[in-house]
Amino acid sequence: MAAHIRRRLRKGATTTAVAAAAVAALAASQAPAATLADGPAGGGDPKAAGEDTASAEDDGAATGNSPYYTDLPPLVTPNKPGASSNLPVTGSAEAGIPASVLAAYKQAEQTVRTTDPTCRLPWQLLAAIGKVESGQARGGRVDANGTASPPILGPALNGQGFALIKDTDGGAYDSDAVHDRAVGPMQFIPSTWASWGQDANGDGRKDPNNIYDAALAAGRYLCANDRDLAIAADLDKAVLSYNRSNEYLRTVRSWFSYYQRGTHEIPDGTGTLPTTPSTPSGSTPSPNPGTPGPGATPSPKPSPDKPGGKPTPGPSKPGDGSTSPKPKPPTSKPTPAETFGSLENAGTGPLRATAGQTFDERVAVLARNALGAPLGKVSVTFTVTGNTGTLFAGGKKTVTVRTEADGTATAPELRAGEKAGEFTVTAVAGTGRPRTLTYAATVTARQADTIARAGEKALVAAPGGKFADAVTVKATYKDAAAAGVAVTATMVKDPLGLFDNDKGPYFKDAAGKPVRTLTTLTTDAEGMLRLPEIFADGTEGTYLLRLTTEGGASVVIELTIKAPEETAPEETAPQGTTPEETAPKETETPEA
Repeated sequence: MAAHIRRRLRKGATTTAVAAAAVAALAASQAPAATLADGPAGGGDPKAAGEDTASAEDDGAATGNSPYYTDLPPLVTPNKPGASSNLPVTGSAEAGIPASVLAAYKQAEQTVRTTDPTCRLPWQLLAAIGKVESGQARGGRVDANGTASPPILGPALNGQGFALIKDTDGGAYDSDAVHDRAVGPMQFIPSTWASWGQDANGDGRKDPNNIYDAALAAGRYLCANDRDLAIAADLDKAVLSYNRSNEYLRTVRSWFSYYQRGTHEIPDGTGTLPTTPSTPSGSTPSPNPGTPGPGATPSPKPSPDKPGGKPTPGPSKPGDGSTSPKPKPPTSKPTPAETFGSLENAGTGPLRATAGQTFDERVAVLARNALGAPLGKVSVTFTVTGNTGTLFAGGKKTVTVRTEADGTATAPELRAGEKAGEFTVTAVAGTGRPRTLTYAATVTARQADTIARAGEKALVAAPGGKFADAVTVKATYKDAAAAGVAVTATMVKDPLGLFDNDKGPYFKDAAGKPVRTLTTLTTDAEGMLRLPEIFADGTEGTYLLRLTTEGGASVVIELTIKAPEETAPEETAPQGTTPEETAPKETETPEA
């Protein structure tokens, strides 16, 4: 991070002198002032926290240590030094704060002053953080209610150059159900917003993209742990709790001092926006550091009177003996309206489908330019990642689609594979600093809503024998044959299957050992399933076999174990006689 800032101030021997002068001027004209009139002079040395300040507290960073803007304040301070309670009416756009944004900071200061007066929160600190985090809500691009439009989202915190923070909000705030992203003008990560979110504008919602809600949440967060922000050490701890970087602390401190010396209100949407996000520690600097963040409006290149400025040398005169190469003619650069700025979810709903079926929902994204307007002709690459066997129409795992004139690009249909489970679809657009969106998707097992026995013949076996007739069932879904449905067969004591049975009928496993539950059964293409042979132990009685399917359908079948009935032997006549001879003779009854 520090190296990244220094690269902006040190570009060759000539620029080194300019940078040194700039830093000296900055230190002389913009040293941090007292937090309040009765606070310590100068607000304390920002370096007082030392290199160990970043670990001074146990609470996590509100932003997840996501990237922030590294632009420093202009060297020319506002016209009115000292406290800025009486704001100048005019001045440069850089010194101005959009009206709704400024109102939100002041309202937050007043609210916190009422509920936590010992904190002594100055609105200029909120302004400094808001400037560094989002350029004052992208120059004040908020609607009448103070809500950023379009929403402000940081990059996915996927561990690739940033912290690794897996999704905590189901994508509710950041439209990302795989990883968290910093959200809104004050760049809260969803897990922090869940604890600190506020409803400051009284609309019944705690919205991190609303500047009033976000400013009050930031104020309360900075005041946590009984901090007194009029004390330099507490102020430093508060800022570091927001983003654990000493470079971040110094940048916020510079803007804090700048706004304390004076600022003024400007119309919403007219503020300037810094264009160089920070490089997270340990990552490779972007090859195109001037590319604006999501929804950002690029500002002009640094001029020589600002930190990071570099004077452009004039062309050498012909024949003056100079060996310096002649300057190249200026090349045209894309305008903000032509510059790719952000990639957003274009209303994609939940991605769920049954194995082998086509997803009803299609993945759609929206590309915006650097001014926040829809941008057409942007190439978006969609990729399926996972082991469910899911593919795009045509059997492809990766497809590329260009955005339409309205900025939207829709991926082809997804066809679910045969394996149930979760997978992701990733959309990537842009070069240099590509924007990425990740969508979570689920394949569920094939289902049946009905399963019934095929046949009505009683199933009976003798003790120690086996059932002569096989058990056959058919599964259906919405009255159609349900193929490939997983079925579980269990010997139970009750129709609901609450108690398994350890006596009576049983199956055999591959080793020939008795088992009373089978979980590897699947219906065929016609929805039919023929169970393996069923054997009987020596315990007579009537038993229950319960079969259940994915989807909750079930059927209970009776199995009976009983010994065959004994039959009485028939009487036979002696050899050499006829039936008539052996039949009893009638006796005559003598007459009375």
